[in-house]
Amino acid sequence: MGKDQHVVPYDNKWAVRGEGNGRITSDHRTQGAAINIARRIAINQQSEVVIHGRDGKIRDKDSYGNDSCPPRDKKH
Repeated sequence: MGKDQHVVPYDNKWAVRGEGNGRITSDHRTQGAAINIARRIAINQQSEVVIHGRDGKIRDKDSYGNDSCPPRDKKH
């Protein structure tokens, strides 16, 4: 499994940064654009996208790999 991709605020823009990397992978005008790039990388690396808010706190996660905690099937 690859590195998780974090979408973080960066110089009044948004950036994608691989987990543990000191440098950003890319920067974008909008959070949506950064999420799209992070998603492509995560799908390729079978990892997660971790989306941070302007305050830096994690607000959402999406998994694109072998999830250790997959959602349970809903039973009707």
